[in-house]
Amino acid sequence: MSESLEHHLQHPVFAAIAKAAKQLDQPVYVVGGFVRDLLLQRPCKDIDIVTVGDGLILAEQAARLLKPSLTVSTFKNFGTAHFNYEEYDVEFVGARKESYSRDSRNPVVEAGTLEDDQNRRDFTINALAISLNESNFGELIDPFDGLADLNQKLIRTPLEPADTFSDDPLRMMRAIRFSSQLNFRIDEITYAGIEESAQRIKIVSAERITDELNKIILSPVPSIGFKLLFNTRILHIIFPELVKLHGVEFRDGKGHKDNFYHTLKVLDNVAEVSNDLWLRWAALLHDIAKPATKAFDEVEGWTFHGHEFLGMKMVKPIFRRMRLPLDQKLKYVQKLVQLHLRPIALTKEIVTDSAVRRLIFDAGDDLEDLLTLCRCDITSRNQEKVERFKRNLGEVEKKVRDVEERDRIRNFQPVVDGQEIMDLFGLSPSREVGLLKNALKDAVLDGIIRNNREEAINFVVEKGRELGLQPVN
Repeated sequence: MSESLEHHLQHPVFAAIAKAAKQLDQPVYVVGGFVRDLLLQRPCKDIDIVTVGDGLILAEQAARLLKPSLTVSTFKNFGTAHFNYEEYDVEFVGARKESYSRDSRNPVVEAGTLEDDQNRRDFTINALAISLNESNFGELIDPFDGLADLNQKLIRTPLEPADTFSDDPLRMMRAIRFSSQLNFRIDEITYAGIEESAQRIKIVSAERITDELNKIILSPVPSIGFKLLFNTRILHIIFPELVKLHGVEFRDGKGHKDNFYHTLKVLDNVAEVSNDLWLRWAALLHDIAKPATKAFDEVEGWTFHGHEFLGMKMVKPIFRRMRLPLDQKLKYVQKLVQLHLRPIALTKEIVTDSAVRRLIFDAGDDLEDLLTLCRCDITSRNQEKVERFKRNLGEVEKKVRDVEERDRIRNFQPVVDGQEIMDLFGLSPSREVGLLKNALKDAVLDGIIRNNREEAINFVVEKGRELGLQPVN
């Protein structure tokens, strides 16, 4: 094993760290995720270095050996340092013990041995270390049988789960995240520990929780992680709006689909075609308002009228609570949630050019993502029904391409703007100017006039006269 691992440590960064550690007489090791991913043959550019000694001094010394001008960032409050060298981001820390008080989000840290450092690791697969010391360079140090767990695709805590999760409750979400990312199963005792400790997640900051949640959302099959979060009841604490989607209600023999599992299926569908985090968030939130809009009609059965509009309004409070960005990313998710029914609705009626123009205009540059979300939103156990809906949506997409190519309507601006309207009628900013601008936009989208200057001016003059306005020239 040592020969094989040594073969993977030929990059100059490892030789420099080893030489610097020897000069300082400090034992040094590669630990954690880099070792795990190396053994899994997964690419990893983040190298974590643990030394029994001063990590900051080791980082400075290794950097000088690699390149005298290499910049080292040090964080003395945390006892860490890091630098970037070629493709690697290398972080250094002294071996340490960590412990958390019952209600603290921050650990008490003290110096320790390699064994102490491995004991504080979250899972056996992350407690693996490779020696960079001259006497046993490349040797794997595996005190908790992490290699066997890697081979068995198992996530297990190195110590008692209650101790591991009490020390840092976020490790419960990390276990679920690794299960989702790697398609590993969680050891039964470890899983039981998550269930027992779930309430402890309340002391973890929203930022740390959201960071793990985003990694779950970005995993190859996100539903694996969300089902584990649901079954362990962590989701009930961190994302109650999503939990409310769960369940099926029947009345008069009529039931609706379980919108929780439907949402996870849509999220998985999006994950198959896109790595975009915010498109995945739109998938996760597209039906978030269905519980609040659910109603039963004797003829229609269960309805969720207006859930797209209420859902759009719910996005911002969720983003704010989870410390997600309140910028264009928020607006993007809001837009997709609000519009996600529009393309599907067009499959149920005669597709007019006007309806297509309005869809193109409202979606703007996010039209392709909206259509992707709509395709992924077609879920049913009835495969024939799925194929029929996809064919119908394909016809709408074809119509969209045809209208877009012909009319170039996406993000269009009328050739007569508000300032020209004011000049034309001698107006200052007023309600009438807004009415004329909207009427002009609607006329172009409805195909009443073409978006050229002559037709636009004539239309505005005529509409102005209907409002009692006369051109000043």
